[in-house]
Amino acid sequence: MPSDAPPRDPRKALLEALGVEFQRPELLDEALTHRSFCNENSKIAPRHNERLEFLGDAVIGVAVASLLIEHFPEATEGELTRRRADLVCERGLAGLAEELGLGAALRLGKGEIRSGGRTKPRLLASALEAVVGAVSVDAGAPRAFDLARRLFEPRLHLGVPGETDYKSRLQELAQAERSATPRYHVESAEGPDHDRVFEVAVSLGGDVVGRGRGGSKLRAEQEAAKAALEVWRRADVSEGES
Repeated sequence: MPSDAPPRDPRKALLEALGVEFQRPELLDEALTHRSFCNENSKIAPRHNERLEFLGDAVIGVAVASLLIEHFPEATEGELTRRRADLVCERGLAGLAEELGLGAALRLGKGEIRSGGRTKPRLLASALEAVVGAVSVDAGAPRAFDLARRLFEPRLHLGVPGETDYKSRLQELAQAERSATPRYHVESAEGPDHDRVFEVAVSLGGDVVGRGRGGSKLRAEQEAAKAALEVWRRADVSEGES
């Protein structure tokens, strides 16, 4: 039986999920505004969320580091680094943003909406960082710090540390078995500024061992490292069978 209830306001639902209120609602507007929306609506959206994203990234990094120190008192620096990378990587941030319903509240340009921007991990991750940054500007760094801790604490024990941090895994393996450090370089970058796709190659000792593509340099680097690890695994299997 169809419901007569009006559709829920995604912005209000997001605020309820976050458990915050804004004294300056325009800061939340800015945090939810993608560059593509600004390009099409410059009069009503003079700013996009990239500056707030920069701030939120820093707040989240410190908050997650403090949580890890408290919850894993026996962990080594390497384990703490891998756990932090899994939590604050694009995939980790986007997963949390999806749980909060953030995608529905994003302000996107028409083209970005048509291309599925509300579910793109890169846009979701960036907007989540921007929202935390907006809370910092609106209510102060301690409130933003507390928000980040509250959001990430339930996720501390999800998965295996380093499970998705392919760069760290490749670096540890390369240094242990070849005494070499992986080097990453961008081979190409395509698309407009707000929707770039990067192709990155990773090399060991001057030889390309993997390539990857992604909507950010970091994502492409992770994919390249993942490809290199897969090649390494297949080589180990072949050697074991010979």
